[in-house]
Amino acid sequence: MQKHKTYFNWSSGKDSALALYYLQQNQDYSIEQLVTTVNSHYNRVSMHGLRTDLLLAQTKALNIKASLIELPEMPSMEIYEDVMLKTVSQLKADGFTHSAFGDIFLEDLRTYRENNLAKHNIKTVFPIWKKDTKTLLTEFLNLGFKTIIVCANSKYFDADFVGTIIDENFIANLPEGVDPCGENGEFHTFCFDGPIFENPIPFTIGEKVYREYDTPKTDNNTVCSADKYGVWYCDLIPNQTT
Repeated sequence: MQKHKTYFNWSSGKDSALALYYLQQNQDYSIEQLVTTVNSHYNRVSMHGLRTDLLLAQTKALNIKASLIELPEMPSMEIYEDVMLKTVSQLKADGFTHSAFGDIFLEDLRTYRENNLAKHNIKTVFPIWKKDTKTLLTEFLNLGFKTIIVCANSKYFDADFVGTIIDENFIANLPEGVDPCGENGEFHTFCFDGPIFENPIPFTIGEKVYREYDTPKTDNNTVCSADKYGVWYCDLIPNQTT
């Protein structure tokens, strides 16, 4: 039976890595491209703050073609949707029929993705959808994956938290109310080793930086809570290989 030609919406983090692992065990899908949005101003992965050089080293170790979608630093929804429309149209023209995601339980986000891709007759795949996040993270570690925290919401964490490699102790000591996989945006990670990689991705931990952003507005144009929210970032520097 012919496999579904699938592109994966790749974040560079642990949820994407585990979802890709699951898909690669499924004979129905052929993962032929990893699509990642990057901040064109800083040349880093959107939201995660990961250097593009490390992203490309990661996708090379996965032996899957990388496709970077460049976005401005703070794109409007109109700009975002216009860029994504062009991207998806090209993927459809290239013969892709399915689009995979590492989302776990954000219903609104899944509905948004499904509705937009249905316009192009592209079907969605969510390999880790509705799975218990603590169980997922435990399985992730047991499979031999390794991941480091690259950014975190300052509402829950301070500078010491970023740059931490996730282990069993991490799971046991998470603050109350924080999802073990950070599914509500509490933190994001960079996955640098595991069973789907041909080799570990070498890096050095750099400086830690704090930034503040405007809180997204609701549909009635009112601010959700505070006017600003803070994020701690940990810069990861690619190691030169010989």
